[in-house]
Amino acid sequence: MKKREQEKKDNIIFFPDLDKRLLQKGLDAIQEKRFKEAISYLEEAKDRNPFHSDINIGLILSYFELGLLDQAKYLAKEMLKEGQGDYIYVLDLYIMILVQLHEYEEIVTTIEVLLEDHQIPANKIEHFSKMLTFSRRMSDSSPLKEKDDLREEPEDIEGNLMEIDDPQEQMLLIANMSSRNIRAFIEEVKQFLREEEKNPFLKTMLINILREQEYEQEVEIHKFNRTIAVNPTALKDIKEQEQYKKIITLLIDYVESNDPVLFENIKMLMDRQFFLIYPLKLEDYSEKSWAAAYHAVVNGYFGQEDTQEILALYEVNEHDFEQAKAFIYQLEQISYPNI
Repeated sequence: MKKREQEKKDNIIFFPDLDKRLLQKGLDAIQEKRFKEAISYLEEAKDRNPFHSDINIGLILSYFELGLLDQAKYLAKEMLKEGQGDYIYVLDLYIMILVQLHEYEEIVTTIEVLLEDHQIPANKIEHFSKMLTFSRRMSDSSPLKEKDDLREEPEDIEGNLMEIDDPQEQMLLIANMSSRNIRAFIEEVKQFLREEEKNPFLKTMLINILREQEYEQEVEIHKFNRTIAVNPTALKDIKEQEQYKKIITLLIDYVESNDPVLFENIKMLMDRQFFLIYPLKLEDYSEKSWAAAYHAVVNGYFGQEDTQEILALYEVNEHDFEQAKAFIYQLEQISYPNI
């Protein structure tokens, strides 16, 4: 009797299959979106059975939902190294996490190695090849990467923005303006914003500097054969624009729960393109038409052509849908300045 009392006191439990019971409680908590509780159950289960793939996958999903991306990434990477669970499923989870972390170079490296080592099944090669192409594009041309590159560039470029033709020098000069009073360069900035042929990415950089430095005078911007006059201080942040938020909300409803990897890739494409067109809005098709078009374009990158299914899912006009897709592809042809 004393022995049993001591066992209870020390919380030493000898119930059979305890790890399975904890796993089930964790999965139930995930189903009900109680992710903190799920982590508590699953981490305890993992202590007892460290290499149980379902336990680890449940933990990855819970970490991801709570924004604990580094923990999710580490665990998914460990599962891949140790060959736990369905390799392709775990690989998709790992890529989903890398997308959320904007670590596209890591995606590229991972997929390239797997393709070279013939570790991807034949029926999945096209899927991962499409992801590789997409990730290369995002890695090479994302605004985040450009900003990181600028911070690493020590060179101080001087000159008149309108007299420099090289996009690299233009970008470096604009970067220098961000740490100085842009009002000293305002005439050349205004002229640059007015000229249709100037790079739209660089124009957005200038507009953001004007916003950050609270420039209150109206400026005229020409982009994509459209003209708009704005007071920079009155502009919302790119991701706070109503059109952007409505499209993202639709994609959350229609895509995220079924395919979070696809959703993250659609969102990143949208982030790039809304940066390019800012402060303009997309053409006046419905938000559903734009959500459907972005969904279809990224599906195409993954080798999935299901236009009729998407039209039925979003219940949109096919003409508007096709016009929206055409504009998305047009934006994709615009090169970001290379640093």
